[in-house]
Amino acid sequence: MAKYLVIVESPAKVKTIKKFLGTNYEVAASNGHVRDLPKSQLGIDVENGYEPKYITIRGKGDILAKLRKEVKKAEKVYLATDPDREGEAISWHLSKSLKLDESKMHRISFNEITKNAVKDSIKQAREIDMDLVDAQQARRMLDRMVGYRISPLLWAKVKRGLSAGRVQSVALRIICDREDEINAFIPEEYWSLDADFKIPGERQPLKAKFYGTSKGKLDIHTKEEMDKILEDLKDAQYQITEVKKGERIKKAPFPFTTSTLQQEASKTLNFSTQKTMRLAQQLYEGIDIKGSGTIGIITYLRTDSTRISEEADKSAREFIEAKFGEEYLAKQEQVKKEGKKVQDAHEAIRPTDISRDPLSIKESLSRDQFRLYQLIWKRFAASRMSSARYETTSVKIDGNGYRFTVSASKIAFDGFMSVYVQEDEEKSEGNLLVKGLDKDTEISLGEFTSKQHFTQPPAHYTEAALVKTMEELGIGRPSTYSPTITTIIARRYVAKENKNLYVTELGEIVNKIMKKAFPSIVDVNFTANLESLLDKVEEGVVNWKTVVSNFYPDLNEAVQVAEKELEEIKIEDEVTDVICELCGKNMVVKYGPHGRFLACPGFPDCRNTKPYLEKIGVQCPKCGKEIVMKKTKKGRKYYGCEANPECDFMSWQKPSKEKCEKCGGILLEKGNKLVCADEKCGYVVNNKSNNSGK
Repeated sequence: MAKYLVIVESPAKVKTIKKFLGTNYEVAASNGHVRDLPKSQLGIDVENGYEPKYITIRGKGDILAKLRKEVKKAEKVYLATDPDREGEAISWHLSKSLKLDESKMHRISFNEITKNAVKDSIKQAREIDMDLVDAQQARRMLDRMVGYRISPLLWAKVKRGLSAGRVQSVALRIICDREDEINAFIPEEYWSLDADFKIPGERQPLKAKFYGTSKGKLDIHTKEEMDKILEDLKDAQYQITEVKKGERIKKAPFPFTTSTLQQEASKTLNFSTQKTMRLAQQLYEGIDIKGSGTIGIITYLRTDSTRISEEADKSAREFIEAKFGEEYLAKQEQVKKEGKKVQDAHEAIRPTDISRDPLSIKESLSRDQFRLYQLIWKRFAASRMSSARYETTSVKIDGNGYRFTVSASKIAFDGFMSVYVQEDEEKSEGNLLVKGLDKDTEISLGEFTSKQHFTQPPAHYTEAALVKTMEELGIGRPSTYSPTITTIIARRYVAKENKNLYVTELGEIVNKIMKKAFPSIVDVNFTANLESLLDKVEEGVVNWKTVVSNFYPDLNEAVQVAEKELEEIKIEDEVTDVICELCGKNMVVKYGPHGRFLACPGFPDCRNTKPYLEKIGVQCPKCGKEIVMKKTKKGRKYYGCEANPECDFMSWQKPSKEKCEKCGGILLEKGNKLVCADEKCGYVVNNKSNNSGK
């Protein structure tokens, strides 16, 4: 009969860990959290020391009853939840719910689910780390306060089940701010000039780019400037004035953290952050590998550390030296400069055994599991390998006071790139230069190629770019990036189309209310500061209740002020001139999960609804009918002709009633400017109404 009980979070780990520990151990799962704050109320006693009120989560009674039976039979109970704040808190909640005797309760944690790691953790059993628990409690309570105090106000304002969140509201603001930048962006004209130079005896021309003069770089802004340069160069004689050879080193990448894994999986595999984390969880918890049984094949997936254990580093170096040769081995490990505290009890995300190369276990993995494991394996192997080395050549060609440049590079030694090449490195590294090129080489002009360009607005956020920004700003932590993005998409504040994230009409409304009524909640610096305070709680430097008690009074005051203001701004249904064809009443504008729609005021007797197409008082430039505001299926706002599909006019920016004075075309509202829809026209004027169309 089993003497010891090991409690894990996930049922997927049970079989794997039981196999490692043998018959003296029983392994059971809690299925995640067993206690939480009640859903029906705030659950925090703000009058008496901010004590949280925890209750058993609905549906967890049977699981706890089974665990209590196992606890009675066991001499020792090992709490083996995940090695982070959340896992520590689950262990603490289990100890309370199961009324565990401290003398027989032990906390164990492991960074990978392998036989050695699990057995070693038993030898290094410890007490529950209350600093970690308190950091999680503080985060949970801060999130609950924001959600439960602000969400009812949004409900009252916009009339449907909207909600606010401490981190999600900041993420939404970041996306909205980028959308504002894009909408206000005015393209600027610039030109490029390329030259093909002929070299005697060579079939391929030498392609060079216009640089400026020998004194410095010269930008070409207009066609007139371009024409002048071409006129000056009409009869120019060209000469190579410098050929400079050099070397460029490209350092190996660091192994993956949660953030960099999510970014790279998005870029190279087109995975959402949610999909990446789901697959990584499967690889961590255990895969049935032919010949080895069920085993965890990567280390813990929630980490912001790039550290690697000495044992893993040693085995990686032995593997690389044997497979690739000594010259491919990094001479010393890179040390990452950390701008903020990292959870350095963790390691980076790596394979649990580097000799388990992806192709050898491909049959045991699903297609997507294989692709993610291969990415993690290659990145880790590359991180232990030597730098790549490029031979570089730069050439300067002068003619009549102007300068053209050519730059080229070729790999002299591939180093880590023999295993791992990032997406942006796969692009060409420049010209293939003619051998033996020097100052005496004769050259003559073949032809010029001049092109007009326009500057582009900032790119819309992708999930990868948003994760990177959140990490740089110190908002959220490895465990929160994916749920935050998933939430704002699920609530339809943000639409995801072709990888890009666009704010919806609903997202705009929520963001405006949050910025007006709760500026500190959506302030990036305020949120980042709270995250660092939670880190200090984890370190045992700051008391968790101090953080909570300092936060709540200001939030409470802001809510009370907002409640009064919202009472004054009572929203009435906007009556339209659209007649309900079922009952003859004038239809009204309502708010739903997707934004505004038309509904019959005779509800529930008449349930007729229609899409809301808001006329903006501007005629379509193609057919003369009305332009209306529309939304894509996912909720992104745009402007199109009411005669669609017969007329295909559309614009992401709001068209203005005014016409372009230069070409007579349509003007678009961009921030506080009106810009001609035809980029080549380039007409820009101040928007007198100063209305960005938001």
